[in-house]
Amino acid sequence: MTQGKIRYKVTIAGKKYTIIGARPEAHLKMVAEIVDKQMGQIENLSKDLDPERRAVLTAVNAVSDQVDMQIKLEELQNKLNEMELKLKDDQKLIN
Repeated sequence: MTQGKIRYKVTIAGKKYTIIGARPEAHLKMVAEIVDKQMGQIENLSKDLDPERRAVLTAVNAVSDQVDMQIKLEELQNKLNEMELKLKDDQKLIN
């Protein structure tokens, strides 16, 4: 095992998994709880789906959320850059 990585045992959708990662245990626990919750929600909405399809839909939802957050982050970075440029321009006018 690579130094700095931990093994964390979780149960997701009734099955046991071992997650190996460099993130803190609290982070891995939170991720596992969110995945388990989302898998449960998808199961409640579509009981006829097999576990593999529920897992794929959970992954699609997670990536969709990630893309949304990336877009928001880029928008905020652009706003910050604009504000920094405006501040520099204002400082030039003052000096």
